[in-house]
Amino acid sequence: MVPTLWVVVTITFFLIRLAPGGPFQAERDIPAEAKAALTAKYGLDAPLVVQYGRYLANVARFDFGPSYKFPTRSVREIILGALPVSLQLGGMAMLLALAIGIPTGTLAAMKQNTRWDHGPMALALLGVSIPNFVLGPLLVYVFALTLRWLPPALWGSPSHKILPVVTLAAIYIAYVARLTRGGMLEVTRQDFIRTARAKGLPERTVVVRHALRGGLLPVVSFLGPAMARAVTGAVVVEKIFAIPGVGQSFVNAAFNRDYTLVTGVVIFYAGLLLVLNLLVDLAYGFLDPRVQLE
Repeated sequence: MVPTLWVVVTITFFLIRLAPGGPFQAERDIPAEAKAALTAKYGLDAPLVVQYGRYLANVARFDFGPSYKFPTRSVREIILGALPVSLQLGGMAMLLALAIGIPTGTLAAMKQNTRWDHGPMALALLGVSIPNFVLGPLLVYVFALTLRWLPPALWGSPSHKILPVVTLAAIYIAYVARLTRGGMLEVTRQDFIRTARAKGLPERTVVVRHALRGGLLPVVSFLGPAMARAVTGAVVVEKIFAIPGVGQSFVNAAFNRDYTLVTGVVIFYAGLLLVLNLLVDLAYGFLDPRVQLE
């Protein structure tokens, strides 16, 4: 995990500095003396290699520095302030995806090659094919501007959360349903399932107690990166619905060339992804008896 984070930090550090513009560039340019003073204050007048070394030393102490655009606030403070909103949005989207995707995929596998299989899988393919920057405005147009059932943006009451959660969850519902169907089809053809049925166990017991545990392994593998993407990939959804999450801060920091905030958010995203992948690896040991953790 540490070498991976180091590579991410290094690439992000140099890429953001290659982008045109700078953190102290505005529509009306500030005086040269003031810009020189700001550059010296934040150490940007030092050689790039020296800046890189200083930044790595600070990151090792979990100090991501101050925001260049919001000098009274640290990067860590900005991320922690926006994190609860992003976690809530991503968590609700993943819960919705699991609540709909797992039963749908299981039903499709148990009713293979019937309308209960073809219909949900066709909808799942549609869900995978429509990006959220298309689905979000479409849902806003239909349910907020035309029918006026739901508010079009912001993050306040429960009614505000329906459209962004559905927009973010749609693609994950599709993936979970298709992965569950594939995993269940593979497991239900194995000998221990035939043995359970031969013993006269009810089909519901065979599916829930025996087949589902193995059939969900592909979903578990998907959950780690998916949960990270649900939090980190909500950038577009947060922008569409004006949600004050980490993704919104990341977009604004990129436009403002806020070097420290951009790099801090990327480090947070990378760390979250690595931790979730580790938890998925550990979960395999509990779900699959063939895996042993020592």
